[in-house]
Amino acid sequence: MNRAYYSDSIKNFVRSDTDSVLGKLMQGSDDSSILQTQQEAWRQQIEILRPILQKFEGSIYFEYSIPRMGERIDVVLLIGAAIFVLEFKVGEKSFSSYGLDQVCDYALDLKNFHESSHHQYIAPVLIATEAEAQMCIPNTTPQNDKLLYSIKSNAAVLPEVIDAILEFVDGETIDVASWEKGRYCPTPTIIEAALALYRQHSVADITRNDAKENLTATTDAISEVIRQAKERAHKAICFVTGVPGAGKTLIGLNIATRHFDAEGGMYSVLLSGNKPLVEVLQEALVRDKVEQEKAKGNRLTKKQARSKVKAFVQIVHHYRDECIRDLAPPADHIALFDEAQRAWNRKKTADFMQRNKKIKGFDKSEPEFLISCIDRHDDWGVIVCLVGGGQEIHTGEAGISEWIEALNRSFPDWHVHISDRLTDDEYDAGTVLEHIGTRPNVSFNSDLHLSVSMRSFRAEHVSQLIKQTLDLDVENARQTLGQLNSKYPIVITRDLTKAKQWMKKQARGTERYGIVVSSQAERLKPHAIDVKSPMNPVHWFLAEKDDVRSSYYLEDVATEFHIQGLELDWVCVTWDADFRYSEEGWVHRSFRGSKWQKIHKAERQAYLKNAYRVLLTRARQGMVIVIPPGDPEDPTREPSFYDSTFEYLKDVGFKII
Repeated sequence: MNRAYYSDSIKNFVRSDTDSVLGKLMQGSDDSSILQTQQEAWRQQIEILRPILQKFEGSIYFEYSIPRMGERIDVVLLIGAAIFVLEFKVGEKSFSSYGLDQVCDYALDLKNFHESSHHQYIAPVLIATEAEAQMCIPNTTPQNDKLLYSIKSNAAVLPEVIDAILEFVDGETIDVASWEKGRYCPTPTIIEAALALYRQHSVADITRNDAKENLTATTDAISEVIRQAKERAHKAICFVTGVPGAGKTLIGLNIATRHFDAEGGMYSVLLSGNKPLVEVLQEALVRDKVEQEKAKGNRLTKKQARSKVKAFVQIVHHYRDECIRDLAPPADHIALFDEAQRAWNRKKTADFMQRNKKIKGFDKSEPEFLISCIDRHDDWGVIVCLVGGGQEIHTGEAGISEWIEALNRSFPDWHVHISDRLTDDEYDAGTVLEHIGTRPNVSFNSDLHLSVSMRSFRAEHVSQLIKQTLDLDVENARQTLGQLNSKYPIVITRDLTKAKQWMKKQARGTERYGIVVSSQAERLKPHAIDVKSPMNPVHWFLAEKDDVRSSYYLEDVATEFHIQGLELDWVCVTWDADFRYSEEGWVHRSFRGSKWQKIHKAERQAYLKNAYRVLLTRARQGMVIVIPPGDPEDPTREPSFYDSTFEYLKDVGFKII
């Protein structure tokens, strides 16, 4: 795969005239609508680089693709033992923080996700062509992984910058053929994945190689169910399972984009009860759509973009309400329900309908009603249930068993395709599955299970470690922690200030970091953390570093309800006294009035444990866990409420800072 619009040896590049290189760039882009401003920028880049590179040997790549980010690097150079990532700001007279982060992000993408770049020196260089000259002192970042700090250059001093970097690095000259053959194995955030898929990238473009086969097999299995349902005019439902972070939402996005053809009358929609996730995805897609059209010279308002995006991803409750209002078959023949186990049971649905919709006597659970909506079609329809295990955090969530009971109770003609892992204890569907085997058209399929975690590209064992830690399985937790080594740092501290400093030091470029806490963590107010304070997830997840509402500012915090289904690069989990370690097991508390009260119901205890499971599995690259020291003068924050948890985590083996 040729990932650049133009690539050649530096020797051939410097011998070529500008129009020849520009023509190949245009041909490589395969886009006749390239704006004149872009062509002029390319022309200036070519004419700046040709004389500078006369004395060097290596390779050059213009517009090098990074599908995970939906972007292209202006120029990549392979010279000696270094990879140069060049971002040009033609005509600019200053170096923006945005530009420095941008070129660092590109370099990080190669470092983390391009196999033959993992162990090479990578030098990100921001070139503001008209800026004042800067002294170039190359140095690697504190992570010591051969990534250099972003370097500032103008057009005139670029030769000196290249010389200084080559003098700084050591090692053998990069083998160009081997480098080009290196696999690109990204693990995008769910926001990055949504943007890439919405731009019509394939799932293979944006996923790591070891997860690619798993995701492709699952996508193909679902697509085959859809094909058969359409050709044979029947209704079908799929239950897809997966380990935490395996890409269940990614599968939903992929199927929704692959089977969405407005002109051909094919509609599919990804539905989620996770309001923060949907709002963040919708806003990210809207902003990106507006920017994409602007780059093409078109004007698209956010309102126009939002109407298109909402046909692709919606809040499930809005979809449900529309189906109550309009009894006709929905436009969508394919509905994908993310975190399907979180759909409401009959009691909660009936209570909501009577209280909020003034509908009395509603006697269906949410799963049964949602199946009935697709069942309205005379010809065919497909439902895909994306099922997570051990992440129920709301009361009234029915679990996956209610979907199966609804099928047995009311939809005997539907074809049922089930992951062979749905019988596992964490999905809590074992007993009802025993009854479904007696009906026709039921099949179990191993391809409907996602077994490879994608959330952390640095470690595959994080989810297992958190499960073992929360299950008080100390010996196995120690072993799993040992397997992480330094690839995925997890540290603990009693000092929130130290934790913030640690995160800021770890993050490079626009890597996002933030503080997360349990929704029951009401005695963190002395640390300026108020879980009741209003927080907007859209700003928290999407706003930039200079926005006080963003996660970067470390002022607003996210709870399990805000962050489930989303992720950050670096996370600070601040642990309150609501969930405390004791030798008899976890102690579950809820703060009421002026004191902690014991949680007696097993269901609510499970919700609290799952809340911490969610919080502790949101980081892609590493996390710091803060267990406050407490205050002997405050009866609601006695040190004993916190010390035992800290000692337990220390005993597991987490490093103290």
